[in-house]
Amino acid sequence: MFYWLLLPLAGYVHAFNLFRYITFRAGGACLTALVISFWLGPGLIRRLRAMQRHGQPIRADGPERHLLEKKGTPTMGGTLMLVALGISTLLWADLSNGYVWAVLMVTFGYGGIGFADDFLKLTRRNSKGVPGRVRLLGEAALGLIAALWMTHLMPAPIADGLAVPLFKNLLIPLGFMFPVFALIVMMGAANAVNFTDGLDGLATVPTMIAAGVFALIAYLVGNRIFAGYLEIHFIPGVGELAVFLSALIGAGMGFLWFNAPPAAVFMGDTGSLSLGGALGAVAVATKNEIVLAIVGGLFVVETISVIVQVFWFKRTGRRVFLMAPLHHHFEKKGWAEPTIVIRFWIISMILGLVGLATLKIR
Repeated sequence: MFYWLLLPLAGYVHAFNLFRYITFRAGGACLTALVISFWLGPGLIRRLRAMQRHGQPIRADGPERHLLEKKGTPTMGGTLMLVALGISTLLWADLSNGYVWAVLMVTFGYGGIGFADDFLKLTRRNSKGVPGRVRLLGEAALGLIAALWMTHLMPAPIADGLAVPLFKNLLIPLGFMFPVFALIVMMGAANAVNFTDGLDGLATVPTMIAAGVFALIAYLVGNRIFAGYLEIHFIPGVGELAVFLSALIGAGMGFLWFNAPPAAVFMGDTGSLSLGGALGAVAVATKNEIVLAIVGGLFVVETISVIVQVFWFKRTGRRVFLMAPLHHHFEKKGWAEPTIVIRFWIISMILGLVGLATLKIR
């Protein structure tokens, strides 16, 4: 909105020329989302506590200490992030950019699915919400619409191709299968973050790290000069997603203020599905789907631990891990929650640096 309202006035007030630059608006978006989170957070948490007298339902088969330490903590805190992210993006992004709207659609659409899931868990007082097939169907529909939309926005040569990191200009044509691949990326990212969200701050910081990495990637991919220098695929207009991702970082920092141990609120599926969907949609828009698997490697490992656990238990009746996802395995082994969370953060930082390195190593 600021881009539309203030940039035309640059001829009269030179300072308004700053709104021409993505970097300036990205910084403004991050700070705005942070301030909104600080402003709305306390009131929202009080309201959630009043509405959720018993807090988020805790798994009876989970770590024993969760029943004591986390009982009564309200969920749906992802609503705070979505409000801060949405307002900040609408204020600072170029609203004529189709990529921004496509990513917002996925983010809020997946957030809506997560909200319904959280609501049903609270009203039914158990850990089961929206039926799995219904949830996956909704995610697939939103992902397909977004994939077709972004494919339409992209230049023809790369619209339906899969870019491979480390190789100059290598593009694997997927043709009509690309939208299917893209929706799988979005669904996979959303549910991977959802699996990871099990300890205070565990999913938030890795999501912020991934968002920071992809904010830089989006800016470089959307800049003809930088894309040419790095020999990566240039996609006009996609740099505007750096503003969205910076707002996501600000919203994440604001939420983390209230989610830091001991958490005053949980993000719930409202937050985890929307954040993961946002990362998946941005990866598709920037043609860096494989890089997302590297940068979000922690989410991938958490998801694999669940798949392996379920598969092996059904096959043999025995467990590979003491409990899945993986962070619960380490809890069962006696690791303290802050130890698990901080070590997982460190791993995410390392993976983020590895993902960035793929831009230069060609």
